Amino acid sequence: MPKHYRPPGKKKEGNAAKYITRTKAVHYLQVSLSTFRKLCILKGIFPREPKKKVEGNHKTYYHMKDILFLAHEPLLEKFRDIRAHKKKVKKALARKNRELADRLLNREPTYKLDRLILERYPTFVDALRDLDDCLTMVHLFAALPAVEGERIQVERIHNCRRLSHEWQAYISRTHSLRKTFISVKGIYYQAEVEGQKITWLTPHALQQVLTDDVDFNVMLTFSEFYVALLGFVNFKLYHSINVKYPPILDPRLEALAAECRNLFRNFKIFLSREVPRESLLFVIPAFGGVVSWEGDGSPFKESDEDITHQIVDRPTQGHVFLSREYVQPQWGMYCINARIILPTEKYLVGRVPPPHLSPFVDNEAEGYIPEYAETIKRLQAAAKKQVLPMPGEKVKV
Repeated sequence: MPKHYRPPGKKKEGNAAKYITRTKAVHYLQVSLSTFRKLCILKGIFPREPKKKVEGNHKTYYHMKDILFLAHEPLLEKFRDIRAHKKKVKKALARKNRELADRLLNREPTYKLDRLILERYPTFVDALRDLDDCLTMVHLFAALPAVEGERIQVERIHNCRRLSHEWQAYISRTHSLRKTFISVKGIYYQAEVEGQKITWLTPHALQQVLTDDVDFNVMLTFSEFYVALLGFVNFKLYHSINVKYPPILDPRLEALAAECRNLFRNFKIFLSREVPRESLLFVIPAFGGVVSWEGDGSPFKESDEDITHQIVDRPTQGHVFLSREYVQPQWGMYCINARIILPTEKYLVGRVPPPHLSPFVDNEAEGYIPEYAETIKRLQAAAKKQVLPMPGEKVKV
């Protein structure tokens, strides 16, 4: 008798009973691989690594309990209905029955993710804790070109843009932004919402290109879930501050909002056309500044004599108003992270600005404090009217 012989009908034990390979899971659920992936993403089910891989290391394993959980998911039946409907449409087109195909397309089965959101996030805090990847994905899709005929539907991109603008408007109105950092990957932001620190990444304002080495089907499924999640979060947050949802988003109203206060209070800032306008329109009002720009809808013009600062990102500035200071975009970001108004001398147009320090790095824990970080620390102490010793100087007891 072979060593690994198992009599038919014998109950599985150990890892063989707890885990199942992806291929067997797909066969068990009687769905396609793409539908299985979509279900797993929407339900939050991921592959597992058993201690002993019964069927080999090259296989992908899932918890058997998760697969049984999927077998009773109402969405599974919806996906089967959609698959059957697509077959009917394809068959009608093959028979050149355009009238039947159009009639079928107008009755395409649909589904909602409302129940799934409530199932995965029993409390609102749970949703906030899981918002980092959601915001990063939504902002990424919002930056993609909305072109008909591409792999990503125009409606999906417009929804992502609307939700990202609603989120930024809430953060700005409630002054919840805490940190920001410009990197090669994009611009990092961190906000504190209802006691939860939320960090997300937005791409730079460049023309995005859809490459062929990315599985957009997987990304589209994630974005579908994240759009539903962010919609619920925005709805809850706006009602918590007694603002009707969806809000009316007008850049002029946002720039002149009477809730603006704190760091950039009494500052009137103008953005030159070459600076990252969308990012600065978000962060400056969030910290109390009044901001305008060059173009349609701007609340005030560049010639306004009350402007205190103009943000420029070019080597030289032609026409100069003596009543204002001309600074590089880094100045605004550094002021936000330092929570004080930094001297503009190091950020004047044409000068090499100080090294960009990440607010997400704990310098003391890393064991190295950059020189400019020490300078900012002393400026912070001076703003609080505290006296710090010079570097290397011993404190007198």
